[in-house]
Amino acid sequence: MQYFISDTHFFDKHMLGIDDFAPRPFFFVNDMNNKIIDNWNSKVQINDTVYHLGDIAVHHIKPAKKAYEAIFNILKKLHGNLILIKGNHDSRDLFKFLSNHNYYINGKLKFEFHDVGVLIKMNHCQYYMTHYPMMMGKVEKIINLHGHIHHYSVPIKDDLNVGVDSPELDYLKSKPSFGAPLSESEVQDMVLGKSIDFAKRH
Repeated sequence: MQYFISDTHFFDKHMLGIDDFAPRPFFFVNDMNNKIIDNWNSKVQINDTVYHLGDIAVHHIKPAKKAYEAIFNILKKLHGNLILIKGNHDSRDLFKFLSNHNYYINGKLKFEFHDVGVLIKMNHCQYYMTHYPMMMGKVEKIINLHGHIHHYSVPIKDDLNVGVDSPELDYLKSKPSFGAPLSESEVQDMVLGKSIDFAKRH
């Protein structure tokens, strides 16, 4: 199975509490981290693939190596092979650290890295996965899955926010547990839901 997620923001103290940007009802980062890990692993199996569309963590401690080690230890707990697309909070040094500590799981490396994006075909449609929303214009059967904007959505039918805090999760009949990656079928349901929503508006 393939899963999709963005903007986990592990360790990010600025994400705690309730605000207009991205309400996360936690007092401590460890509580937030553990809730994401638990909900992720209750849904994703060891042999699944998860596309993470950026902003894995925000952890500014010194020396930086300690931060990278802490992030690595979080990612090791997450089920599946992780295809990581670089977000604005993901440094090249973090990716280099993860690459140097990469290991095999399910016969494949645990981590795969991409600076800009990944294009896949799924159920007769192409999905271009990026951190930032892409304004691609009218392109037949290409959906842009993205993150970055947290509790906001792009007013474009074929741009879908798959971040942890996305308001477009409301297109689903059953909202996923906090931090649980989206399944292929959930992504398709969100695409359909946004398409129907836009048809009503225009």
